Amino acid sequence: MKLKSLGLLAAGVMAASTVVANAQDQSLTIVSWGGAYTESQVRAYHEPYTEKTGVQIYNEDKSAQALAGIRSQVEAGNVTWDIVDMLQADAQRACDEGLIMEIDHDEWFAPAPNGAPPTEDFIEGTLGDCFVPSILYATMFAYNTEAFEGEGPQTIEDVWNLEKFPGTRALQKIPQKNLEWALIADGVDPENVYEVLATKEGQDRAFAKLDEIKDSVIWWSEGAQPPQMLADEEAVIATAYNGRIFNAQVNENQPFKIMWDHQMFEVDGWVVPRGNEDQLDLIKDYLYFATDTQRLADQAKYIAYAPARKSSVPLVSTHADSGVDMKPHMPTSPENFKTAVQFNTEFWADYGDLLEERFNAWVAQ
Repeated sequence: MKLKSLGLLAAGVMAASTVVANAQDQSLTIVSWGGAYTESQVRAYHEPYTEKTGVQIYNEDKSAQALAGIRSQVEAGNVTWDIVDMLQADAQRACDEGLIMEIDHDEWFAPAPNGAPPTEDFIEGTLGDCFVPSILYATMFAYNTEAFEGEGPQTIEDVWNLEKFPGTRALQKIPQKNLEWALIADGVDPENVYEVLATKEGQDRAFAKLDEIKDSVIWWSEGAQPPQMLADEEAVIATAYNGRIFNAQVNENQPFKIMWDHQMFEVDGWVVPRGNEDQLDLIKDYLYFATDTQRLADQAKYIAYAPARKSSVPLVSTHADSGVDMKPHMPTSPENFKTAVQFNTEFWADYGDLLEERFNAWVAQ
């Protein structure tokens, strides 16, 4: 196994050297989520890679429409995106539809510093046939502390308590997580949420619970929106990605507080659309660089998302600009992880189309 790892490393270095030697006039178009998240990728990956190779990186912040965008580009035979940052559930759907390339993780990516192959170093269960994760993040509720006298909401049930905590809630305009939280707020044991949500009765129950707060909801679609909605007092409580709220707290001094109760955690990472095979050597060279142990740890200097490699976790240090210790802000820290719920990508790969259609019709009513 050690000889195999060393051989893979040598092959990767050789491939990288070949690409670097011819890369001065080349470029990659990388799609991501915008705001603080894209900024963390620019500082941790894009700028160091350009400095090393001369390859220019062009960003497009369109990951919120990644699956539809890849589908339309591949079907039209006009693929302009080289690498796309994508949620794991959508990546599985795109993989099943043959829209993105299958990945040999031990060939494409760097081994751990101790020689362990990537398939043993990435967090168990996070690698997909066409997907490699870069971060583990949480979607959770946050609130503006100035919106409430005394203690703000502490639990999922509090979010539904409009009498005790009046005001507008900002929710992401997708069924994922909203339906799970609705069932938890209605008393379903988190361990049984997906079993219940797989039934017609469970789906009816989740939508009925959402009906209770629907008139007090505004919807967001981009990750940068909920912190802005809280700052502008458009909403008093919002679902958000934990890194976005951390960024607003630390870099913008916003009076926000994260409610970690039943945070939903999942991984986010890279896929490669089919149709740009002439760019494949360059794409693989970038991904080899951007997913190694040090680079994934480096991203945690800029945003509070946990690295997806086991070997990166001990290297998480302080925020690059503020000096804040990042470890307590990771969704995986023990204090934050007490009631965490793992987002079930397989469930949403199976039920996504059905529930998205019903959810969109429900929102439009």
